[in-house]
Amino acid sequence: MLAILEYKAGNQTSVRRALEHLGIPCRITADPAELEQAQGIIFPGVGAAGQAMEALTSAGLDSVLRRAVAEGQPLLGICLGCQILLEHSEENDMRTLGIVPGRCVRFPDHMKEEDGSPAPVPHMGWNSLEVVRPGRLLRGIEPGAEFYFVHSYYVEPAPELVMATTVYGKEFCSVYGRDGLWAVQCHLEKSGRPGLAVLRNFYDYCDEVRHA
Repeated sequence: MLAILEYKAGNQTSVRRALEHLGIPCRITADPAELEQAQGIIFPGVGAAGQAMEALTSAGLDSVLRRAVAEGQPLLGICLGCQILLEHSEENDMRTLGIVPGRCVRFPDHMKEEDGSPAPVPHMGWNSLEVVRPGRLLRGIEPGAEFYFVHSYYVEPAPELVMATTVYGKEFCSVYGRDGLWAVQCHLEKSGRPGLAVLRNFYDYCDEVRHA
């Protein structure tokens, strides 16, 4: 069973529906015991970094996430979850979880696409990933596969953790991590077949770890 972390930051239901579509057992929960017993944790979210951090810390879920990573429990951050796994966010000038070295910064204003057209902020729509460091999470993802993005901030993790980049006005990291600890800027649950494939890869990894 995968646990979808509930911390009042939206889109948990969409993630659950995507997993149910794949036949993957899952539960939305904020119960530390259920989170600890899960095969893996999905850490989604939409909204602002400050509000999310307040919700996490007031419920003690920041400690739950740190424990999970320290003990090797698989974790997948999605969108806001991807951003606040890092040390600091320019949004609300917020010290974030610090589980992964790096920071989250805002897209500059007045960006342009490669063809010279405006690239407004937030970045909203479909875009592809350029895999720069293949890994288990992205196994089987075809070159040029498109994923759905909605964000005004992008992540700058430690360079050795960057797994894929995306170009929107500028090149930015869209997937980072290592085996068992991954984060994606795009909304997997809204990204059709490629997004479902990544969720399946995460579950398959969790299942193998559990039965190793």
